[in-house]
Amino acid sequence: MTTTAENRPVILYIEDDPASQVLVRRALEFAGYRVYAASTGLSGIDLARTCRPGLILMDINLPDLSGREVTTRLRAMAGFENIPIVALTAQSQAGEHEKAVAAGLTGYLTKPIDVDTLPGQVEAYLTSKRDEVEPAALAKAQIAYSQEVVERLEAKIRELETAYNNLQRLDKMKASFIQLTAHELRTPLTLIYGYGRLLHDSPIVARMMVESQEFHTLITMMLQAIDRMSAAINEILLISRVAAGRVELVISPLNIAAIMQKVVDDYRAAIQERALTVRVEVEHAPEKLHADRDLLALTLSSLLSNAIKYTPDGGAITLRAAENAEEALITVQDTGIGIDKSDQLLVFEAFYTASDTQLHSTSKTAFRGGGLGLGLAICAEIVKAHDGKIWVDSPGRDEDKLPGSVFTVSIPIRGRLAAALRRPGVTR
Repeated sequence: MTTTAENRPVILYIEDDPASQVLVRRALEFAGYRVYAASTGLSGIDLARTCRPGLILMDINLPDLSGREVTTRLRAMAGFENIPIVALTAQSQAGEHEKAVAAGLTGYLTKPIDVDTLPGQVEAYLTSKRDEVEPAALAKAQIAYSQEVVERLEAKIRELETAYNNLQRLDKMKASFIQLTAHELRTPLTLIYGYGRLLHDSPIVARMMVESQEFHTLITMMLQAIDRMSAAINEILLISRVAAGRVELVISPLNIAAIMQKVVDDYRAAIQERALTVRVEVEHAPEKLHADRDLLALTLSSLLSNAIKYTPDGGAITLRAAENAEEALITVQDTGIGIDKSDQLLVFEAFYTASDTQLHSTSKTAFRGGGLGLGLAICAEIVKAHDGKIWVDSPGRDEDKLPGSVFTVSIPIRGRLAAALRRPGVTR
């Protein structure tokens, strides 16, 4: 039991009314007690663990748990079995006192609060006072309290079910809106892309690009911007299809070493520009891996792009492939800034980014470059469609020490994927 210098026990007051908190605090502190206050049942339970009160005053009507439910929870915690817990409430209806005792409360005081008598009442409960209830009334109150808990639990479950159904409905609406928007953007963009290519391939434009560096820069930047927009829309459409389970898996034997090398070659210009060292270690790569070639290549491309973005210039990235009896293991390791422990599960969620969006860059290969936050989410859904797993290991985020990250993809070598190979046109 924590005490003050005057050897007075600490009092915890759980009450959501600020005026009552102030009144009780002043009355008891004037009498020499140290008083802590909490406004909800859950915060009161947490505060009780730290302040270790000698007595707890408890309102019955709290915004989350009832005072009786808080008391039942406290009584189950070590060190709170015998601490006086006294109701201080406006409830004075018949049976309320008995239900309070049935829930484990020591005493029952009713409002309005009398500041002159409250310190003496607290002192009495601190010493030995305990409210008594007739056995028959107590048994009846215990039944009533049990029914009350079950009814409140049922109501909470129904509230959660309603909230869950609403969230599912909103999620479907969001997915439909995103997909429709992407399709609407894709139609005019396809025309822009086509006309842009025709413009670029025109002999007149080609001659002007040679004669004028400014004109060459304008055409080149316009086409690059169109490519970025097209890639962003394709990402949105892909994540919506993958999340809805509408992506076709074309399962076939593949050479993972060749795919890894091809992915690295695709980023060769960015790797050279950033002075990065990229190694591909495939000495122990599986000879026979059954998977969707294009989707696995997309997964590796996203992981390599992510490693490039978060590795400073001059850093190193290593791609490895290995196998054991059950699975192929593909890892992408970097010497970058790392990922906070709290972010290591969230990074695989759609539209999540661990970076400050105010520092967002449209480049996917510049250090701390940007994106839509879909790359890792797409990876996760593709790996899941292959009955595999993906995870990240990192000591944490540190832009000075550069602890790095290791992303691992695990895909079964046998099992359902091997069986799927015997079925043409597999769709997941």
